[in-house]
Amino acid sequence: MVVGAFPMAKLLYLGVRQISKPLANRIKAGARRSEFFKTYVCLPPAQLYHWAEMRAKMRLMGFDAQAVKPLNEEAAAELGAELLGEATVFAVAGGCLLLEYWRQKSQQLRKERRQDVAWGEMQDEVEQLALALEALEAQVQAAPKQSALDELRAEIQDLRAHMCTEDPDAPKAEPEPEEEPTPEPED
Repeated sequence: MVVGAFPMAKLLYLGVRQISKPLANRIKAGARRSEFFKTYVCLPPAQLYHWAEMRAKMRLMGFDAQAVKPLNEEAAAELGAELLGEATVFAVAGGCLLLEYWRQKSQQLRKERRQDVAWGEMQDEVEQLALALEALEAQVQAAPKQSALDELRAEIQDLRAHMCTEDPDAPKAEPEPEEEPTPEPED
């Protein structure tokens, strides 16, 4: 539930409206003073708005609205200036939203790039660890296996046992007398 976001959005909207109100008021004042601006910018949208509004009201009341009487020039100029002011407020708010969207998008792209870089670094590290693991596995395979060592030890013990046990039919060799070392003459 987005309870905290709604008052913040409303506050943002009011802030944008308050900021853009002076701009809209200047545009309205300029529209009232300038004959060209009044004739070509304010009057046509005001007459169109009046025509659409009156046709919709007449249809809702059940009347057939074939011809709608246009507004007089002063009322149309006032309505056009108000429409222009509201359009200005709307344009400023839309611009703020668009800028916020672009900011969020660029922030998201920066975050994704950082994640991609981190992912690439992790993949490189995993590859290096895989190479190190392969090297260690090669060293382990090159070293004699423990079971081979055990077999060699067992064979050596068998040979020792075999050498210690003499064959009874074999002639016994007499031990040779040990020679005593002769002392070296002293000078």
